[in-house]
Amino acid sequence: MVSTDILQMAFYLLLLILLAIPLGFYMARVFNGESTFLDPIFRPLERLIYRLTGVDAGREMNWREYALMLVVFNILGMAAVYLIQRIQGILPFNPQHFGAVPPDLAFNTAASFMTNTNWQAYGGESTMSYFTQMTALTVQNFLSAATGIAVAVALTRGLARRTARTIGNFWVDLTRSILWVLLPLSLGLALILVSLGVIQNLNPYLTITTLEGGRQTLAMGPVASQEAIKLLGTNGGGFFNANSSHPFENPTPLTNLLEMLAILIIPAGLTITFGQMVGNHRQGLVILAAMLLLFVFALGVVYASEHYGNPQLGALGMRGPTAMEGKEVRFGIVNSSLFATITTAASCGAVNTMHDSLTPLGGLIPMLQMMLGEVVFGGVGSGLYGMLVFVILTVFIIGLMVGRTPEYLGKKIEAREVKMAILAVLIPAATILLGSALAAVIKTGTSSILNPGPHGLSEILYAFASGAGNNGSAFAGLNANTPFYNIALGLVMLIGRFGVILPVLAIAGSMAGKKMVPPGPGTFQTTSLLFTGLLAAVVLIVGALTFFPALALGPLVEQLLMLAGKTF
Repeated sequence: MVSTDILQMAFYLLLLILLAIPLGFYMARVFNGESTFLDPIFRPLERLIYRLTGVDAGREMNWREYALMLVVFNILGMAAVYLIQRIQGILPFNPQHFGAVPPDLAFNTAASFMTNTNWQAYGGESTMSYFTQMTALTVQNFLSAATGIAVAVALTRGLARRTARTIGNFWVDLTRSILWVLLPLSLGLALILVSLGVIQNLNPYLTITTLEGGRQTLAMGPVASQEAIKLLGTNGGGFFNANSSHPFENPTPLTNLLEMLAILIIPAGLTITFGQMVGNHRQGLVILAAMLLLFVFALGVVYASEHYGNPQLGALGMRGPTAMEGKEVRFGIVNSSLFATITTAASCGAVNTMHDSLTPLGGLIPMLQMMLGEVVFGGVGSGLYGMLVFVILTVFIIGLMVGRTPEYLGKKIEAREVKMAILAVLIPAATILLGSALAAVIKTGTSSILNPGPHGLSEILYAFASGAGNNGSAFAGLNANTPFYNIALGLVMLIGRFGVILPVLAIAGSMAGKKMVPPGPGTFQTTSLLFTGLLAAVVLIVGALTFFPALALGPLVEQLLMLAGKTF
């Protein structure tokens, strides 16, 4: 049984790498402006878009202009999502006649989908009309994912260019991310999902009579189209409240495998794209290797913990693999553990397992992956630029150790870059801890907790880690659809998104203007296995030092109490 499970996990990783490598080469051609096989289809459409919007595709921007366009565009998108929710009762494609979404929930949802978080404090099938799902939420799934890719590409250009003042054109990067990457992949995956049983229609909900004579309502809707981009864009917002454990979203083991691959294929492929764009493919492979190392460690802990299970359930005869509480019973512990690790390694909130029902140690790892900054593959684009922030910190630390000015890709890492990198790490971390602390000491925060004791603290920590990390998954025990949590988590999502993007773009602008420095005898090689290990270690150490006290009070103490037979 265990050997079969290990084989499944190894098969997934092998298939992921085999698919990510050619995709990475393809994306490098896209963002380098080289020809691709899709050019005859999308070049005319791209030119039409620029003509209609007045974009000068040949004019590049400095990092401040790039950041301003990005922020303005995303804030306008958030306002549009908010407005559509508030007036959805008078809009078309609303066969269930859903009314306006409450203001605090509409704000939370608009912030969530704009920031690529897709945290859902609502039940999709009982709150949002088809029009809202398609024109507000699905559209933002594309735009937020494309924004992440654009930032990663801009940072890559900043690292690759010499004495340049510009890092690209935001509108061009956004457009090419959608047309050449997200749209064709989503269309292909949606068609495959439909053929495998995922529903796609605009029909009213069906009320049927069950075999027992009862009445049951089956939600309908355009599911496959949203499912594809929610996964490929590491968005995670499910059409249904049960997300990817719902058989209309994830009906078979094959769809489960495809959905897990879809979550990580672009983040993994972007590491190859990075290596190609900076002119050294080994640089990209080092980052990919560090991500894989951290991912395998996380997966091993989650699987081992869930396979061992809760000894208190074991006392009832449910041992190891038979203890399926909270797991996807169709796919077993291995695919539940794998999906949980994948979705929190990426900034994707899609789940086929209720994380609240994992063992304390099994729930700690998904939480920790979000707290680390969503860099273990991470979100589309955000995983790469987040890991590059840690690369800068690692190079800086190594430089201090050998007594030499740190260098990366032939450029000196100086005070400005280090300050921006530290800000990109500290802003989300401080947001998680301060937000969790506030929620844990006020009545409006603690009143939403389902479970007392350390698990209640874990529910709060998970929610703020998910928001600041732009992940969107949740511990199901927390009632987050309250004015306090809707507003607080909405603000946390915005801080977690732009609190990283803006320092990253500042780094891109600073690095683009630097000259190349010839390597010397003290230059540390950043393409070695040693650097891979050091990079992974820095990611873990920074996370451990920052969050260990909070984790010790939550999942760690709960694990010890569970082993001692104590329940809450």
